[in-house]
Amino acid sequence: MRVLFVDAGNYCRSPAAEAVAKTLAARSGQAGQWRFGSAGLKDKHAGDTADPRTIEACGRRGYDLGDFRCREITERDFLESDLILAMDQDNLAQLRARRPAGTRARIELFLGDAEVPDPYYGEADGFTLMMDQIEAGARRLLGAG
Repeated sequence: MRVLFVDAGNYCRSPAAEAVAKTLAARSGQAGQWRFGSAGLKDKHAGDTADPRTIEACGRRGYDLGDFRCREITERDFLESDLILAMDQDNLAQLRARRPAGTRARIELFLGDAEVPDPYYGEADGFTLMMDQIEAGARRLLGAG
């Protein structure tokens, strides 16, 4: 199963979701069944590391973003992904609008009927909430809770 996590800039939420999902899949012995990636809807941060606050929040919980670099979603992502998970309703709408004709990837909200709020403009507690939600969502995706 090829899963792509998407947010606005691939700077906060989607890199964290990628790191958490990869780590939890490896810890549960499911790494061979999944391929995770992440991308943003804009190229604003392309080539950058994740937001330093995201790197710190992930690190505190044992998730490594050391090699991560931001990137913008491509047409190829729509062709190669089985499931594309948006972090919020705006991301979801943009993904559906940008979907190339003939692609079959499912496009859904990561948390089903809830959003992962963007912590970028907020305080540190927003990154704590982001991590709580992402860990719960990744466990649910992997069938571990």
